[in-house]
Amino acid sequence: MTGTTLGPRALVAYAAFALPLAMAALPVYVHVPKFYAEHLGLSLTTVGVVLLVARLLDAFQDPFIGWWTDRRAATGAGRQGFIVAAALLLGVGVLALFHPPRVGEFALTAWLCGALAVTYLGFSLGTIAYFAQGAELSTDYHERTRVTAARGAAGVVGVLAAAVLPEVLAGEGTHASGLRSFSVVFVPILLAGAGITLFLAPRPALRPATPTPLSQLFAPLANPAFRWLLAVFVVSGIAAAIPATLILFFVQDVLAQSALEGMFLGIYFVFGALGMPLWVKASRAFGKKRVWMAGMCASVAAFAWAFVLGPGDGLAFAMVCAVSGLAYGAQLALPPSLLADVIDHDTAGRAEGAYFGFWQLAEKLNLALAAGFALPLLGIAGYRPGTPQPPMGDLAAVYALVPCLLQLGAIALLGLAPVDRALPPRTVTGVRP
Repeated sequence: MTGTTLGPRALVAYAAFALPLAMAALPVYVHVPKFYAEHLGLSLTTVGVVLLVARLLDAFQDPFIGWWTDRRAATGAGRQGFIVAAALLLGVGVLALFHPPRVGEFALTAWLCGALAVTYLGFSLGTIAYFAQGAELSTDYHERTRVTAARGAAGVVGVLAAAVLPEVLAGEGTHASGLRSFSVVFVPILLAGAGITLFLAPRPALRPATPTPLSQLFAPLANPAFRWLLAVFVVSGIAAAIPATLILFFVQDVLAQSALEGMFLGIYFVFGALGMPLWVKASRAFGKKRVWMAGMCASVAAFAWAFVLGPGDGLAFAMVCAVSGLAYGAQLALPPSLLADVIDHDTAGRAEGAYFGFWQLAEKLNLALAAGFALPLLGIAGYRPGTPQPPMGDLAAVYALVPCLLQLGAIALLGLAPVDRALPPRTVTGVRP
């Protein structure tokens, strides 16, 4: 479409697939380290190294996947086939992650590697094709933020469901049993979300068949605005990924509030969803760049406060979760919208997949570096899961202070980045129903 507005039904239909994608992401990135280290007996160092290697290998395939989706789109085939393949792989991968066989340490490590590979491939195929399709739905500067915010809000609902469902499904059982039950419930939700987006969401207009040489894979890196935006996204993303990796350990061993884990995660994601309309409205008044910087400042304030908390400070940490959740909403809505503007400025929309391939590579590197740095560092410091930790100790410093320093660096980079200009839209013929 051009600059016309997408209706609520179209936004909801497009956003539907974001819900199961986000549901898969939270258990993989947050619960897998604790599940395999505490419940299955793998060392933190082993889990950290496996996550680092798996994410690095997975991340570097993303630009090729992005180029592949562009190549298919250029032939008129569209990106829908990638969403179908993604749903199948994600379902199998998540089931495998939380239903490992009873085997020795070496075989369990190999199983974890294989399950992560399948899950990551499904997540990459789905996310890149789906995000690229979203960037093609509108050429309007502000409408794009509505699209990314709708997708982000659905993702927040999915993450919230993933945060709460394991505890609900566990009942009187263990957290591990809840995760196993969650993986089974996840599959029909995944298929339903994919089906709604595939059959009910608007589709970008068909474009004339054009050659898509392999050299186009690297086209995004020639765009200076994209390089700036990517640098900000990497630094800010690592800052966000470290607390996501360590939150369960922090709640258990610093706050001594394990029973409230689900509530803390719920507050974080509820406030992320509630804040989304505010960020969209603020971006219209002040611009996407300034509002994203404000969100990062809120995150710094929240985690600086978290550093000084100790046993029994559940109420204070709930407030930290609320403030950092609001900041999370800005992180979901604004960077992809800025990226869509950058794509238009450079290529007139011919390489959305390639751009989002590098975007996904950066996001996964963020998570890989966070886990590969934070978990082994804590292991070297002598931390063992389940051992009470003092306030303002090693765990609190890695969980809270390191992200603050990184986020301040991201704010400085974003202030210099030439990425927030309302650029003239490209010419397209419309959106297919």
